[in-house]
Amino acid sequence: MNAEFYEYVKKLHLYVQHQSKKISKLEKMAMDLQQEVAALKDRPPVQIGNIEYKFDQLKVETLEGTLNIGLNPSELDGIDDFSVDQKAVNVPTPGKQLFKRTIEIETALYKYLETDLEGIYRDAQAKLGINVDDSYFTFIKEDIRKQLSGRVAAHLKERSSGENGTVISPEMNNQVIDLLKQEIQNGVFLFLKNLPDNVKEGRSE
Repeated sequence: MNAEFYEYVKKLHLYVQHQSKKISKLEKMAMDLQQEVAALKDRPPVQIGNIEYKFDQLKVETLEGTLNIGLNPSELDGIDDFSVDQKAVNVPTPGKQLFKRTIEIETALYKYLETDLEGIYRDAQAKLGINVDDSYFTFIKEDIRKQLSGRVAAHLKERSSGENGTVISPEMNNQVIDLLKQEIQNGVFLFLKNLPDNVKEGRSE
């Protein structure tokens, strides 16, 4: 009986030692975490300067301008309607007619994106003999939407400075819409064409 009791006490002692070491280790980890949290709180706030991102630059040239898909918007060419400084954004004040034309054109093009862009995306893949993940469609659509206002402004500025001041006729409205539709079609095609081969599934040789 004494031998069994001694063995039990010995095992119990070893178990208590083991648990004590685990507790000490956990306490040390908790202290280290507290020190890290305190250090993070004491750090000065991070000052973020200019953040740049780069995609493969795909530029679609037309007689009237450029639509870029997958390009940093700050690098867009031909759009100088807005001047930005540290305190304010200076936007040229258009006449009522020019503003109305701008809204009409943008509305027509946004509708075009909703109704026709997916078909353009599918047709371009069929012509190229590729099958691309639909996540690229979402990227293309959002990238075009971000650029539309600038592209419309660039086309209208070019035409309004040509004749009759800021007078834009309904015919010019339609011309701008048609030109930008063509830019969108060309931009989608070239974007898909220039994707890396490893994302072009089912590519025909």
